[in-house]
Amino acid sequence: MESNLDAYLDNHYIHRSNWLRAAVLGANDGILSTASIAIGVAAASSLREPVILATLAGLVAGASSMAAGEYVSVSSQTDIENADIQREREELESMPDLELQRLAEIYESRGLKKETALAVAKELTAHDALGAHVRDELGINEISQAKPIQAALASGTAFTVGGMLPFLVTFFMPLETLEYSLYGFALLFLVILGAISAKTGGSGIGKAVLRISFWGTAAMGLTALVGYLFGVNVA
Repeated sequence: MESNLDAYLDNHYIHRSNWLRAAVLGANDGILSTASIAIGVAAASSLREPVILATLAGLVAGASSMAAGEYVSVSSQTDIENADIQREREELESMPDLELQRLAEIYESRGLKKETALAVAKELTAHDALGAHVRDELGINEISQAKPIQAALASGTAFTVGGMLPFLVTFFMPLETLEYSLYGFALLFLVILGAISAKTGGSGIGKAVLRISFWGTAAMGLTALVGYLFGVNVA
């Protein structure tokens, strides 16, 4: 049977923030990076093969880099969290009275009367002292706690899925207009991604679509400009 907490979380979106952030970032980078690489090479090439090869290389390298980067960065956050939790555990053992007072002051600063804040702090300390301090003093909870493997898998997989979309475009669209086809399809993919992420996160779709479209256009336009300016005809 579903608990009250589960029912509450079903109506809110903050518990999705960690994996959603990694997935959206990965998919956005996958679309944008591979499309930009393809556009830049297509702008300087009269053959399809260099475009496909460069896009595939960018896709593989990007997915690996995203997964590794997410794992390393989130693991660093986890190390910091664990160190703080251990420090808090030691402080609770060495100076419990001071820690109780700190907890009461936190609740008082949130609007409770001094007597009520102290009573709440005592009850929570009796129930789970470390859990209360980790949550209310350090600001670490199950929703915000770093999860390196989850973030790495979400980011790497999302990058691969996102990058495959413009990669497939390099195979099937006419070579003469490949840059424009890549831009058009990439922008379409980005708009869809923005709408899906906004819907999943419970935020406004219009703002998300506008933001992702603007920065996507800027990135792809800059890459195409580099290809044209260098004017290297890859044949």
